Amino acid sequence: MRSPAVGGVMRPADGRRMQWWEGGAPDGVPIFFLHGCPDTRHAAYAGDAAAGRNGVRLIAVNRPGYGTSDACASTHLSVADDVVAVADRLGIDGFAVLGMSIGGPYALACAARRPDRVTAVGVATSPGSVPELDPPIHRDDLGPEELAFFARLATLPPDDAVAAMRSGFQAYVAQLDPADPDDTALARRFLTELDPRDAEVIRRPGPVVDGRALGSDAAIAAAVREALTNPAGYLRDAAISFASWPFRPERITCPVLLWYGDSDANVSPRNGHWLAERIPRATLVIREQTTHLAVLHEYWDEILEALRLA
Repeated sequence: MRSPAVGGVMRPADGRRMQWWEGGAPDGVPIFFLHGCPDTRHAAYAGDAAAGRNGVRLIAVNRPGYGTSDACASTHLSVADDVVAVADRLGIDGFAVLGMSIGGPYALACAARRPDRVTAVGVATSPGSVPELDPPIHRDDLGPEELAFFARLATLPPDDAVAAMRSGFQAYVAQLDPADPDDTALARRFLTELDPRDAEVIRRPGPVVDGRALGSDAAIAAAVREALTNPAGYLRDAAISFASWPFRPERITCPVLLWYGDSDANVSPRNGHWLAERIPRATLVIREQTTHLAVLHEYWDEILEALRLA
């Protein structure tokens, strides 16, 4: 019988708090999960059972500014260093990484930064280097004003980009109201913001992880609160995710597995084509009739097995 999931807070050498969770098989192949935006380690909970079935030790760390992870002027490469610091504390040498959505570039940064430690990368429906895309945006459903906003965002220093994003994000958070103690009401407001097919995936009943049944109002509300109570995590992600990357995907040497959905309104499959054309050992899979969150949540077993065997 596998051990129950564990987690908590650890501190790297600089003394910051980093909130983490791990599940799956305690003695399994380690895979670090890099969550989306705004999101947290909660996004990995749905993979707990699949990780156990596939002999994977699944580990998720909240990036700076999410949950109780202290905010800082993080970059893709500093987050890669944080992942290695957690691996060191857990006694892990080599490991794979799996990035969901905005977490994908962070996963790729881990491989670019530490080729001596990262054995394989999984990217689940993530943007490419946005300024280099054609057109230079990660999704295909934006109007001219929105395209102009993101083009401007890519040229701004991180602090200025945060300032440009702050009011819109604050309005979004106010509408969701994560401080509302009513789990059912909060979960309902959050789910109405999603594609109905993704909402169905999130609502699907599952086992108890971290004290709450997956798919329940309590689990959904807890995930929303951890992701949104502190705005620093989202704002920092947004500030650097639409600018050029501080690493080159062409220099990644390990296997990279790319999964996208042809019904994903959040991240166009052309991001996957862009990455596949540049990463030497990339393999691209595009799922038919698959939405953003379903790219990962409908295929946890297949994704974790592929990374374990890569």
